[in-house]
Amino acid sequence: MNRDLEALSHVAVDLAHQAGRLQLERRAALVVRGAKAHANDLVSDVDLESERLLVDGLRHHCPDDGLLGEEGAKQAGTSGWTWVVDPLDGTRNYISGTGPWSISIALRKDNATRLAVVHDPAARETFTAVAEHAPRLNGHGISARRAVRLTEALAGICYNTSTATKQRIGPVFATLVPHVGDIRRLPAALQLAYLAAGRLDVGVVLGTRLWDVAAGLFLASQAGLVVTGPEGEATPQLTVCATPELWEDFAALLASTGLLP
Repeated sequence: MNRDLEALSHVAVDLAHQAGRLQLERRAALVVRGAKAHANDLVSDVDLESERLLVDGLRHHCPDDGLLGEEGAKQAGTSGWTWVVDPLDGTRNYISGTGPWSISIALRKDNATRLAVVHDPAARETFTAVAEHAPRLNGHGISARRAVRLTEALAGICYNTSTATKQRIGPVFATLVPHVGDIRRLPAALQLAYLAAGRLDVGVVLGTRLWDVAAGLFLASQAGLVVTGPEGEATPQLTVCATPELWEDFAALLASTGLLP
């Protein structure tokens, strides 16, 4: 089935903006519903409502497509295309008021992402990409930054806050701090979008799920970053990104921690 990816991108952007408005309006009165995988993995009523809004909209426009959402939405579909949705990536930031969050939507076929939207409601920024085109921010083209030295680079780190993953990421922090310009901790989708926009130079994402990274990985790869992971392919469990100029030095640093071979 042929798809007008540009038209579907507009659909996804509109739905992301609707969810973003809901999140901004409801933030002061949100209700925490509890924890999921571990004590630091929280979910609020706004997460759940946002997913319903996105899923209902996608089902209306693409009733035969599959769906996979962080908060439980699941539909096999018959078209061969699947929407992967994180309705609120960065829930802990959203609940506590301590940092950014985003809405992440990806459309995939044959296990490959073909369309991506990452929307930051508070900053009013929307990162988009469709296959065979450079990514955009609010409609304007973006690309990876060309950093000069690793010692001047901004590194992004995102990790699952389970005890096991925190133990794995500890040595990475200790190794990177003396060798990079500075470190930023961001939710996965925004970290990868920031890499695509040239705001970060290198990044590590550890212990996440497909809905956390599907859209962001597509943005980063379309922007010209080196994107890899275990056995040479990025996965939700481990994604490493860098500008081409910094890749060798960054990969060597991570290899010294055991994160990369």
